[in-house]
Amino acid sequence: MRKISLILIASLLLASVAGLSGCATYDFAEEGTVIISPSEALELVKEENVVLIDARNEAEYEAYHVEGAVNIPRSAIVTDKPYPNMLAPKVRIENVMGNSGISNDTLVVVYDNNKNMDAARLWWTLLVYGHENAKIINGGVNALAKDGVEFVQEVPEVEKAQFTAEELNTDYIATKEEIEGYLNEPQEDILLLDTRTQEEYAAGTIPGSVLYNFENNNYSTGAFKSPKDIQNDYIDIGITPDQTIVMFCKTSIRGAQSFAALYNAGYRNLKLYDGAWVEWSDSDEVPAEEPADTPAPPPSSSDGS
Repeated sequence: MRKISLILIASLLLASVAGLSGCATYDFAEEGTVIISPSEALELVKEENVVLIDARNEAEYEAYHVEGAVNIPRSAIVTDKPYPNMLAPKVRIENVMGNSGISNDTLVVVYDNNKNMDAARLWWTLLVYGHENAKIINGGVNALAKDGVEFVQEVPEVEKAQFTAEELNTDYIATKEEIEGYLNEPQEDILLLDTRTQEEYAAGTIPGSVLYNFENNNYSTGAFKSPKDIQNDYIDIGITPDQTIVMFCKTSIRGAQSFAALYNAGYRNLKLYDGAWVEWSDSDEVPAEEPADTPAPPPSSSDGS
């Protein structure tokens, strides 16, 4: 009996280990390349050619910010034509970055106070315009405050720089026409990811989309989850790195946060549908569905993004 019990225990332990190592069966790219802790960020900004960006709105920035931080709010990097919060054109991004002291050799370190959304959107904007040298401070203002960072009102003097954006990298961006193509010719390795709330999803979504509220990418503290936790969470709902994941929300600000979380966790086949649900639902020529049964993730306050 004792021998049988030992064999049974050993078998259970092996099964448990196999279950915990499920992520090892997938081919992830390098992890932890985008999201850094406040302490790591504060060390980086001491170095040459590093610019710290506060991605909150102007009023919040003027009230207080990290010493030396330059303000680039969401409004500076998006356009509302033809739909809200769409990617600003190349020349505008060049001007915004150059006027903020950012050159093509600059390391950009960015924070917000909006569940990592605006920092992620700025990071994604730089990525699609060819500037991969950027980091997001995990947890933003709250995390910085917990680390003992003192905030100031003094606005730093900025020495303008020359920033030349590359042509738009379409590997990381999806269009309405592409989405239509996916629906007309479904492929098993392409997955549409709706990052909005359960209520928004149930009211209407792109047919076949999988729901995963962007807030689930964060811990209760407001910080991004670790790469391993992101991997486990997404694999649990059938989203794996070998798929091309096309994500969206209302205007793809929340979608950019999900993009950053997945990229940081080693996913690389990622696209953000920039026109998002606002563009899709504005057309009578494309299909939409109202899923009857949807899971109920934690409630979200999405700020209309």
